[in-house]
Amino acid sequence: MWAKTITGNFANVIHGLNANHLTDQVIQRSKRMILDTLGVGLLGTSTEVCQKVTQYSKIYSSDISSTIWGHLDFRLPPLYAAFVNGVAVHSMDFDDTWHPATHPSGAVLPAVIALSEAFPQKKKISGLDLLLAFNVGIEVQGRLLRFSSEARNIPKRFHPPTVVGTMGSAAACAKLLALDQLKCKNTLAIAASYAGAPLANAATQTKPLHVGNAAKHGLEAACLASQGLQGNKQILDMESGIGAFYTDYNPQTLPTLQSYPWLLDEQDVAIKRFPAHLGTHWVADAASSVRRKLVENSDDLLPLDKIEKVILKVPEVKYVNRPSPTSEHEARHSFQFVACSALLDGSMSVQSFASENVHRPALRELLSKTQLEHPPDNTPSFESLYCEVSVALQDGNTISDRCDTFYGHWRKPLKKEDLEKKFQCNASSVLPAEAAEGIIETVYNLEKVEDCSVLSTFLSGQSSRALSEKLCFL
Repeated sequence: MWAKTITGNFANVIHGLNANHLTDQVIQRSKRMILDTLGVGLLGTSTEVCQKVTQYSKIYSSDISSTIWGHLDFRLPPLYAAFVNGVAVHSMDFDDTWHPATHPSGAVLPAVIALSEAFPQKKKISGLDLLLAFNVGIEVQGRLLRFSSEARNIPKRFHPPTVVGTMGSAAACAKLLALDQLKCKNTLAIAASYAGAPLANAATQTKPLHVGNAAKHGLEAACLASQGLQGNKQILDMESGIGAFYTDYNPQTLPTLQSYPWLLDEQDVAIKRFPAHLGTHWVADAASSVRRKLVENSDDLLPLDKIEKVILKVPEVKYVNRPSPTSEHEARHSFQFVACSALLDGSMSVQSFASENVHRPALRELLSKTQLEHPPDNTPSFESLYCEVSVALQDGNTISDRCDTFYGHWRKPLKKEDLEKKFQCNASSVLPAEAAEGIIETVYNLEKVEDCSVLSTFLSGQSSRALSEKLCFL
């Protein structure tokens, strides 16, 4: 029987979706998302913010524990493993981005991996179980975002993963726990009371906590619901429920389970080539193209003395308008910084945001010459925005280029070899090469893996040789 409320409808879909509903494209796209998220999470374990939350979380202990990515001898209770690993994923703003705007994977993957390790040994969670739960969490986020037109634009008031990410994590964990429809409703209700964080903390060490908390709180909501804790059974129907976050909230029922249409089939994610706000990726590609027109050889220095001013035509996004960033987190949220770095260096990388590069004199000089313009047709949406970079020279000439779709955007997705290269670069900073290769093999064959705990074993840093008997395919 189809539910009479939106919340009941969501609960039925969360409960009712099974592995047979997954399409080949959804499986392939979600495996790319999983591999990328694991890589940026592993790299993120080395950041200052992740080290701080790891140290904080050591005050907790439990008989049940889950892997902290990149640590062979350190484990935490599942809630705090989800939290720490979620912080790691977003600690450099290197994780995937979807449309309408959110970071979908970081809130879900750490939660379901941590939860999968908490099951009794006799109840193995398969790779297909993990894939299904992950995709349920992604799907719920996408559906909730489509209940609001304002959610289609880059956010202004709150950080979307703290709302839809928390709900997605909760739905994914409810699926992995095989909760019934009533408990799925309660999971969503409990999760909603954990939702929300202001965007004012963007470009600070606090922003990564948003994704860690979304992972943790979603898992906690599902665990509480599994114990019978109750909440409002119409949390998705009400203006005072999830509708409290959107001025134009208009919930709709989901499609029927027969031939269920996944949003990930319709809308792929963007996978970043360097760790910064997605809006800056248009800027980087346009600026790199301008540099190629300004210098004859890639190793040549930019002629700073010949540059009068740099004009960036970008959408108006206040929290990415930072004319003089002083920290790596501010630099990751600065149109100006990324444009000037790409003009100076020809490309962007993890190292671009190191302190010595953020504060170098040549960059500061170029920043002082940089201005933003906001053309009325340049809307703040990851689906439609563009960037035009113009460098006005002292001799009166102007060199310009425009980027409408950067490489890594869902319209121009990363090639498999470039995704793998990104993962290898990220993972190699933390894991032995054999463990990184084991993760790639496991993720690419995830729907065939009998026991997904092998993924956590690789994530801790154990080599594939030590796991030859554990990595079994169906």
